[in-house]
Amino acid sequence: MAKLTLNDLDLKNKTVLLRADFNVPQDADLNITDDTRIRGTLPTLKYILDNGAKKLVIISHLGRPDGKAVAKYSLKPVGERLGKLLGEKVLFFNECIGEDIKKSIENSSERVVLLENLRFHAEEEANDAGFAKQLASLGDLFVNDAFGTAHRAHASTEGITHFLKSAAGFLLEKEIKYLGAAVEDPEKPFIVILGGSKVSDKIKVINNLLPKCDAIIIGGGMAYTFLKAQGKEIGNSKLEKDRLDLAKSILENARKLGKEILLPIDNVAVKEIKEDAKVEIVGENIPDGLIAVDIGPETVKLFTAKLKSAKTIVWNGPVGIFEMPAFSNGTRSIAEFIAGLKCVSIIGGGDTAAAIAKFKLEDKMTHISTGGGASLEFLEGKILPGVAALSEK
Repeated sequence: MAKLTLNDLDLKNKTVLLRADFNVPQDADLNITDDTRIRGTLPTLKYILDNGAKKLVIISHLGRPDGKAVAKYSLKPVGERLGKLLGEKVLFFNECIGEDIKKSIENSSERVVLLENLRFHAEEEANDAGFAKQLASLGDLFVNDAFGTAHRAHASTEGITHFLKSAAGFLLEKEIKYLGAAVEDPEKPFIVILGGSKVSDKIKVINNLLPKCDAIIIGGGMAYTFLKAQGKEIGNSKLEKDRLDLAKSILENARKLGKEILLPIDNVAVKEIKEDAKVEIVGENIPDGLIAVDIGPETVKLFTAKLKSAKTIVWNGPVGIFEMPAFSNGTRSIAEFIAGLKCVSIIGGGDTAAAIAKFKLEDKMTHISTGGGASLEFLEGKILPGVAALSEK
């Protein structure tokens, strides 16, 4: 990549301002339920501290407080968890800008400082230059390790780079490496798996990757719009009526390009989506009154047979309602099969990453993206503002 990375910076005696993605899930009591994103940026934090930085100042957002200070979106619990994971005290300040904060950072004995939620200020999402300049004044160098927000031109991702030398952290660099290779120069055969509920969410990904891949496997709710476009009966399954013509055109385009699109040939179906629903296995045509909630066993065989020879796999979107155990077999089976392959396996963040974590297969995948929306836009071929804004080498 032509952008500066952490290894390009002289960190000695510098105060490093780091944009992290600590937008972690919490329960009603504000206990962090998944610290994957915090753990993911630890190599970057440790490298900065181990290579002579005077101070590490971390900025992030949490939730959507809409420009107001909202107690449940405070980053204080994140600071406490980070301190335990990092093995040293993390000083937390309940503000992210201002002369008092600047002086407090300079006078603190702690090496690591976490500032309060950036989105408590409306200027953050507005990419306000004044706000960005105030943030920039807190450090000598800027490192962005927040891939999950790289698709947004905010003050802390794009604006700040106009005032400081800016580089990618290890996590951001890794995301660009694997997703970039998949989009630009994948080792073949290259198979794309797309799931989730809506065709409309994945149109741009399909259009960008169809000419580059060898086959696209489609599951999840979006598959039934494609099956309907082929003239199949889909019962009460998910359907985007306004996308039927689009689905037909995608199938026709694939045929012209000589690219295979694989759809479910059997389905797990229920009358009502609930944990204890009576499950039926039906074929391509789903009877009236039934809702398809997962791919069936014959589809698992079809999909895994296609995946067997893959050298690169990009997977974005589960192939069934994996959150409910009764409907998780399809997604689990595909995940376990990929885990046993010798290939580059890239999991495109969001629900797919959650599924991989649920099945405890994280260490079996080559790369699991930390940014759902960002990874989707990257796969669509879009330029991410937070990456484009980094300093050139």
